[in-house]
This record gives sequence, C-alpha cells and structure tokens, in this order.
Amino acid sequence: MTVKKAVIPAAGFGTRFLPATKAQPKEMLPIIDTPTIQYVVQEAVDSGIEDILIISGKGKRAIEDHFDRNPELEARLEESEKEKLFNEMRHIADMANIHFIRQKEINGLGDAIYYARYHTGNEPFAVLLGDTIVDSVIPVTQQLIDAFEQYNASILAVEKVPKDKVSRYGIVGGKRLSDTIMEVSEFVEKPDPATAPSDLAIAGRYILTPEIYTALEQTPKGKNNEIQLTDAFKILSKREKVIADTIEGKRYDIGNKLDFLKTTVEFALKRKEFSEEFGEFLKETVAGLK
Repeated sequence: MTVKKAVIPAAGFGTRFLPATKAQPKEMLPIIDTPTIQYVVQEAVDSGIEDILIISGKGKRAIEDHFDRNPELEARLEESEKEKLFNEMRHIADMANIHFIRQKEINGLGDAIYYARYHTGNEPFAVLLGDTIVDSVIPVTQQLIDAFEQYNASILAVEKVPKDKVSRYGIVGGKRLSDTIMEVSEFVEKPDPATAPSDLAIAGRYILTPEIYTALEQTPKGKNNEIQLTDAFKILSKREKVIADTIEGKRYDIGNKLDFLKTTVEFALKRKEFSEEFGEFLKETVAGLK
C-alpha cells in the first residue's frame, strides 16, 4: 500500500518566538520570502502526496489564508504585468489539496496526530513537522516512503548528532539491519550522553501505520502533561516493527531563534539574485568581529 496522505501538525504556541508569534503562527515565519510551512508542504508534494491535512490551532488562520486563493491580489499582479509573482501565487493555492482541522487544546504532538484519524482512516500516512525544513536531493518524505514500501512498518526519520548533543533530542536504539536502517526497540527522550542508546535523533518526519492511533489511545500523558508521540512509539514497537531510517539531507529546526537565524543565512547564500552581494556582506561583517 502506497502513502497518499500527509499530516502536518502546526498547532503549537511558538512561545520561543514571542512577541513575533503573538498574532501569527511560527510556521508562517519566513525564510527570506517563503513561509516555513510552505517548504514543508512542497516536500510532501515533491514526494507524490497531494492530500494534506494541517492540524492547526487558535490564532493559526494565517496558514489557511496563505494556501487559499486571493483573487484581488492576483488581479492586481496581472494588471501590473508581474507574471512571475502572479504564477507563484497561483502555484501556492493549487500545489495540493489541503484540509484543516483545529486541535482544540494543546495536548502534545501525539494528541495532534490523533486528530487525523478520520482523515487518514485505515491507510499509512506521512507526518511532517511544520517547523522543520530538510534540504535534500531526494525529498526526505520520499526517502521514508521508499523504506516503508520495503519494510511495511512505521518509519522514523533519524539523523546522526554529535554525542555531546544527544541530550537535546529524542534518541532511538535497536538492531541494525543495514548502514541506514535500524529496527527500533528503545526510545529515550533527551538522554544523558553517557547512557544514550545511540547518536541517532528523531528528525521530524515519519511514515505511520494506522495502528499508531490505537497506541495513542493507550498512551498516558507524559512530559509537560501532554500526549507524547515518543511514548506512543514505545507501545507500538511492542506490537509491530518500528524502523528508523537515517536520512540523507540537512535538517533545519526553525523552532528556536538561533537555528532560525542560521537557516536564513544559509538559504540566502543559495539565492542567486543576492548570494554574491550577501556573501561579501558576511565576509565584511565577520572580518569586523573582535
């Protein structure tokens, strides 16, 4: 069975970006001129998925508006003969069949995904965190779909992290099936580096079987008094295989300010229209640092 649907959780408060996120979703914070969540939706589309459910929350209406048509703006662009921008606005509105549902209370990532159960039904589905971008030649979601078709099990994207930084992430451990594939038996949230089962961190992309919903129903509230997806995986892994796939690509976590700044700089250097001038500016700035 192939993966035809994707779920993008985007209901969090974004407290680490206050006051910028007081009246706008953190997922709408732009990398240069493109909202973070648009990169995420594009990844799903590039992986062959055009049916997308976004789990939003209070104050997230801007996400719906972004992926909707704006006839007045389109007419103005067409009148001004700004064809490139006109086509870009049309592309945003037509890039996928996007549906929305609200998470009524912020009860954790596991709870947010549980809202998708009626939309995905008895099918496997992709999950892409709305505040994480992955730059890769082959879209990461496509990499996971390929692994799912081989193993027919829930797949977690993981990436290697420095040993001294494993305490920042959810870490997996288990039995190696190949250089990039592991059958997972341990899920540890932010472990001590000395006792961590590996250096593989969960990277914000998943392919999940519908059995995850049964596991979520049986998952008690954990850290922050919320339903944690990692805890649901512990239950799921006792019933069926859970596979970790070490992804090819660079992950950008837009959930904190420093990484957001780094991402903006790296993406700016990739833009032909100002990469050279911006690169010179960075050189001058660095040279002036004491």
